[in-house]
Amino acid sequence: MVGAPFTPGPSDTAPLGAVGARPPGPPPAPARDTRALLLKGAGLVAIAVVSGLLWFLIRHEDKPEPVAQPPANAGEFAFAIAEGPIKSTDCVAKSYNQTQKLFQETPCVSLSRALFTTETGGAKALVSVALVTMPDAASAARLKALTEKDGTGNVTDLVKDGTYKAPGAPRVSAEKAAFASKAEGTEVTIVLADFFAQHKDAPLLKRIATDAVRLAAEIRK
Repeated sequence: MVGAPFTPGPSDTAPLGAVGARPPGPPPAPARDTRALLLKGAGLVAIAVVSGLLWFLIRHEDKPEPVAQPPANAGEFAFAIAEGPIKSTDCVAKSYNQTQKLFQETPCVSLSRALFTTETGGAKALVSVALVTMPDAASAARLKALTEKDGTGNVTDLVKDGTYKAPGAPRVSAEKAAFASKAEGTEVTIVLADFFAQHKDAPLLKRIATDAVRLAAEIRK
């Protein structure tokens, strides 16, 4: 029997895809240029190294050395302790003449006494330093004013009371001795100074006594 004529259907006539064709979708990313990336990375590292080196140099550039400052209590002369400090609260027993009477009327709070020596230009001086603490600033001012007058007595120094017995020690309470004093608040510093070996230089001795006022800080401790 003769069959019916063949009629191709849609599925039979669909064109075949090209062999090896890429499926539809976004195009692939281009291949990386490894050499260019390496060069770029090396450049960034070099920049970082140079920047770090510059920063180091800026932070550590040469700076002038700080100048050493002298101690706060430094002065013109160098003093060495010779005796003391000896402390007391009985200023009446450690004073004489009108100064003693002042202490009888207004007892001191404390007294510290010491002796120092200093040498300059071949001359050696003995220096007495007394630090008196009074009950108030007004009585301290009275004590300073009284001891600045001639013939009114003073706090007894460690040579006068026999504590210091070094051979040839000058009598710092003698009239030819240099005097200096300072009142600050309730404290009064009294300085007497004279040369060993009968040396004479009144202007120099006055400078020594004036400079020795700062030694109150040494005997306050």
